[in-house]
Amino acid sequence: MSCYGSFAQIYDKLMDEVDYNEWANYLKRIIEKHKRDAYYILDLACGTGNITIPMSILGYSLWGIDISEEMLSVAENKARIYGQNIKFIKQDMRNLNITKTFDVVICGCDGINYITEENELEKVFNDIYKILNPDGIFIFDISSFYKLKYILGNNTFIEEKDGIFYSWENEYDDKSSVVTMRLNFFVLDGEIYRRIEEIHVQKAYKTDEIHHMLSKCGFTDIGIFDEFTFSEPNDKSQRIFFVAKK
Repeated sequence: MSCYGSFAQIYDKLMDEVDYNEWANYLKRIIEKHKRDAYYILDLACGTGNITIPMSILGYSLWGIDISEEMLSVAENKARIYGQNIKFIKQDMRNLNITKTFDVVICGCDGINYITEENELEKVFNDIYKILNPDGIFIFDISSFYKLKYILGNNTFIEEKDGIFYSWENEYDDKSSVVTMRLNFFVLDGEIYRRIEEIHVQKAYKTDEIHHMLSKCGFTDIGIFDEFTFSEPNDKSQRIFFVAKK
């Protein structure tokens, strides 16, 4: 799992086409459907707070956890700008150490795919179950098996955006269902380009594998949806949302 480092400084620029307000409103619709009285929310792998902050603006009380100090620093600065009181904590979600309980736990932007060992993912699900209040819900999304194997797969992407040139080389391993992404960013800094190198590793999970692990940890009423809808995913869905109840 990458610690992001200098990548935190350019992450938001690269992701500026994502409508995080739409994302937050979709999560709110899920919450109102399954846990209308929810107030306390934990955002796992919160990154620079792109989902955490809009959820706070919608009126919920947010905590955010991420493994990267740099990403959290950006998130804290943004929260101050938006006047939001959010508690950010540096922590690896594979080793949660929280005594507070929550009505809702969320994990967006395919954070779950970064957990590449099934026993570790099952532990994460079990830890989340423990910190949820009665009838609490866990909402998360994954990049689908189809996306990681066939869209990213063994492909290479090259792009230039807002003074940032980058190459994205992928290597997919059929045996482990893991894709290794080697990213090289060249950021215009004055008259020269500064290089930032990142390696990200994600596992392609099938929906039935995730469903089985959630059930094993005690979750019930498990819903599986195509991105930003309440429709079932199809064979070529690229982002899939899960909703599971304690």
